[in-house]
Amino acid sequence: MPVKNRFSELLPEITAWRRDLHENPEILFDTHRTSAIVAEKLTEFGCDEIVTGIGRTGVVGVIKGKTDRSAKVIGLRADMDALPIHEQTGLDYKSKVDGAMHACGHDGHTAMLLGAAKYLSETRNFDGKVIVIFQPAEEGGGGGKEMCDDGMMERWGIQEVYGMHNWPGKPAGSFAIRPGAFFAAADQFEIVIEGKGGHAAKPHETVDSTVVASHVVIALQTIAARNADPVEQVVVSVTSFETSSKAHNVIPQRVHMRGTVRTLSAEMRDLAEKRLTEVTQGVAAAYGAVATVDYTRGYPVMVNSDSQTDFAADVAKSVSGDCATAPLVMGGEDFAYMLEERPGAYILVGNGDTASVHHPEYNFNDDVIPAGCSWWAEIVEQRMPAA
Repeated sequence: MPVKNRFSELLPEITAWRRDLHENPEILFDTHRTSAIVAEKLTEFGCDEIVTGIGRTGVVGVIKGKTDRSAKVIGLRADMDALPIHEQTGLDYKSKVDGAMHACGHDGHTAMLLGAAKYLSETRNFDGKVIVIFQPAEEGGGGGKEMCDDGMMERWGIQEVYGMHNWPGKPAGSFAIRPGAFFAAADQFEIVIEGKGGHAAKPHETVDSTVVASHVVIALQTIAARNADPVEQVVVSVTSFETSSKAHNVIPQRVHMRGTVRTLSAEMRDLAEKRLTEVTQGVAAAYGAVATVDYTRGYPVMVNSDSQTDFAADVAKSVSGDCATAPLVMGGEDFAYMLEERPGAYILVGNGDTASVHHPEYNFNDDVIPAGCSWWAEIVEQRMPAA
């Protein structure tokens, strides 16, 4: 029986898992209930080894094939965490947790990988070992890095690793991928502009930190417009601007700004960090203020390996009949840490005409489940054919 038909049969069961996870979202590393459910399901499926607590609350399951002549080991990764967003879908199975929801579809990713694990445990129609990886804290916590730092790759001898993310706006169950740099490095910065506060009626006696900070916001856009090669990608966004005074008649002493920088190469990342500091401090000095810059590097650029990307695309075509070239994405993805340690690929599966991820009305499309599960299973059966 074709894999896709088997997952169509399993669709009601997998959907029920997904909706239960949706009702009970957990944020960052606090995925205790989710992790326990994953471990319980893997036990029910008959996985050969199940380990919890990898990367704090991550779960790893080992599924052995019928044979192991090739000694091939492939990792399949799904993220488990939700977002600190108040859900506005009105669904019967909407979040039961105030201020938390699965607004990025990680409930769907987890359910699909569980579905694939159930199938692979039943059939064992491959040669080698599959390591199913359920990761916490993708949404800003760096759970992928923590699992790698815990020695996951070495402990289970993972040789290649594959990941998947749903993509609203793309036809449900279709696929898209690209080789090389795919998702951007995601860095953060905080800037404090220190001026000289005073009475709003006597601006000449002050160094107006609000005016200085406003010029900094504009000047930072020259990093993309005048410092970066026009064919390179860089986004500099100031996302928070707070003054030390809320009064109408006070020029504030201080302005605190926060923001993010997104790049797709190590060279552009270095340039953006250097110029952000230089521009900020230069503009502040020109107006008689002092600027302090705190720049923190976050997720690195996520880079798909060429060979594994070609393979992943061929598998997607075998499942859905086609695999498009995905666009560059300036969002961050901490699967990048796993791809820094092992060759592999990350693919997008269409979620249909739904609200975008990180939106309070977003919901994972359960119709995608058979295609997503099939891709996981076919990655294994085609990469490690039964001897």
